[in-house]
Amino acid sequence: MNTIQETVKEKYGQAALRATQGSKSCCESSCCTDPVTDNLYSDSQTTGLPEEAILASLGCGNPTALTELKPGDVVLDLGSGGGIDVLLSARRVGPTGKAYGLDMTDEMLALANENKRKAGAANVEFLKGEIESIPLPDASVDVIISNCVINLSADKDRVLREAFRVLKPGGRFAVSDVVTRGAIPAEIRKSLLLWVGCIAGALEQGEYRAKLASAGFEQIGIEPTRIYRVEDARAFLSAEGIDVDTLAPQVDGRFMSAFVRAVKPAAASAS
Repeated sequence: MNTIQETVKEKYGQAALRATQGSKSCCESSCCTDPVTDNLYSDSQTTGLPEEAILASLGCGNPTALTELKPGDVVLDLGSGGGIDVLLSARRVGPTGKAYGLDMTDEMLALANENKRKAGAANVEFLKGEIESIPLPDASVDVIISNCVINLSADKDRVLREAFRVLKPGGRFAVSDVVTRGAIPAEIRKSLLLWVGCIAGALEQGEYRAKLASAGFEQIGIEPTRIYRVEDARAFLSAEGIDVDTLAPQVDGRFMSAFVRAVKPAAASAS
């Protein structure tokens, strides 16, 4: 798990540095190339945001479109990167609300704090830490969002238990993530670089539902938003030494971005 975590941290650190240099945070992974990360936000949403926040976005969806955010809400973004979803959330919860971003990568945190400064967002705070151990008290958050990050964790059960812990009773879990239909071939899982590409760590949709339920969540829903074809990643997979044509029947159309929603029961305890 530590090797995976270090690989993720290194690649996302490089992505942050590219964004500060004014280039899109594309890396070697398929998650950083069209069609996964393109056209996730409307122009009206990104108006007024620092360009670096937009360039650093490595997500697979727009979690801020998933759930109603009300003035006064406390929002937490797991794996907040350059801060685009935190800044968008902060606008919606207003000055009486709070938007937290949690990230483990120093370069991304530095970029996010600079973007916070440029945006003049007084109701934003970026925290350093891991999504498997959230540095916030029990029952302190109204809404948890995340953008193509939970799939990168090697201990998703712990992530979901932590999300449940910090949510208030009745709190909402509303994330964008990559999920699969059916099992993933071993050839895909063996490459650590593919963890950064949001592919190797993706849960099968039924397993995702089961893990959310095991953590205590209810009203669980998974809504596909984009379905990926093997051609989308042909060049990258070939460069990894993977026989794409042989793998294609087992992979094509099985990976998808999805909105994943769940609710902490209103009567639930904080633990």
